[in-house]
Amino acid sequence: MSDLARLEASLGTSFKNKALLEQALTHRSYLNEHPEFKFGHNERLEFLGDAVLEIVITEHLFINYPDTPEGDLTNWRASLVNARMLYLVADTLGVEDFLLLSKGEAKDKNTKARQYILANSIEAIIGAIYLDQGIEPAKKFIASHIVSHLDEILKNELYLDPKSRFQEISQEKEGITPVYKTIKEEGPDHEKLFTVGLYLGEELISTGDGFSKQEAQVKAAEAGLAKKGW
Repeated sequence: MSDLARLEASLGTSFKNKALLEQALTHRSYLNEHPEFKFGHNERLEFLGDAVLEIVITEHLFINYPDTPEGDLTNWRASLVNARMLYLVADTLGVEDFLLLSKGEAKDKNTKARQYILANSIEAIIGAIYLDQGIEPAKKFIASHIVSHLDEILKNELYLDPKSRFQEISQEKEGITPVYKTIKEEGPDHEKLFTVGLYLGEELISTGDGFSKQEAQVKAAEAGLAKKGW
């Protein structure tokens, strides 16, 4: 069995055009060292897959939860399509073994940047499935590997916004409104990593990293809730 065939078995789908799957696994950095590579990197597929994922999740929630307010559905959707969830999906499927990366990126394992590369690869794979086979196989993949986590999310209320929770509790318990400050920015513009600090008054409670300030703030709030035992 070829490498791509092993991945296809893990994904639960067989590609007509194997080049689409290979492109979905190709990080921009790989092309810097392999300019002859003919398929291109995965960012356009990621762009498409993000849109497919969003509409499939939205449709599922809209149809299956007719009495749920829009605000709750928005939070539920966010919990299914965020980078942490997609990274967990990629990790479960063993996608990392098949990524095409530069030598530098390949060495940089177990980092936030690698987690985001893996999360993005899931969106690219969804885009590739959509182009290769259409919307129904893409829906099947999303249902099997992403929507399947919804029951656990609802049961454990994992959809609640960490920033809102931290602010409500900190105001109630300590009478202080939390403030988020950007501590550091690093990396190229297309993949800039932000580190944000969560403060109560002058006290630094926690930090969080993300490829947007909003994402880093959410991570800091999650860490703050854990540190405070809230």
